[in-house]
Amino acid sequence: MTHLVGISGSLRRESSNTKLMQEAARLYAPDRFTEADLNLPLVNEDLNQGDGPEAVVALAELLRSADALIISTPEYNKMIPGLLKNALDWLSIIRGGNPLNGMPTAIMSSAAGKAGGERSQYTLRHALTPHRARVVLAPEVTIAGANDAFDEEGRLKNPKSTEFLEKLMDGLKAEQALLAKA
Repeated sequence: MTHLVGISGSLRRESSNTKLMQEAARLYAPDRFTEADLNLPLVNEDLNQGDGPEAVVALAELLRSADALIISTPEYNKMIPGLLKNALDWLSIIRGGNPLNGMPTAIMSSAAGKAGGERSQYTLRHALTPHRARVVLAPEVTIAGANDAFDEEGRLKNPKSTEFLEKLMDGLKAEQALLAKA
């Protein structure tokens, strides 16, 4: 039974990155899919007493129960959004060890501009390095013109984008299967 966890780097209700994450989950077709909640307090060592803040503990436990992870990130000022960086920082110091260590992970992005969040993907890859997540390197899925990229059901309109996303999910499945055999 495969449990896939998804993280959207945007809290906005109609976020194209949340839609992209959900479309990736649909294409992956896990037995169980759970969207992570990034409504976390700002990192503050004073709050990291006992097990840590309840919301951070819940996120870490969710990730520990996952077989694979997908992250869809917007691009804010040429980088990942602060809420995503904040979550990664919390996961690096939470008691019980970093749940991203060895996690099969696929990243993707969508943005209104023509680059589709390409720079945010670069910074996300860099930000995941100390976590030792097993990031699937290709294909890179960047959805440009995100405001018009999805239909009413939240599906990608461009067949080429869907094809790349399917290939990325196939790569994630292969990485997860490889890890399961080990």
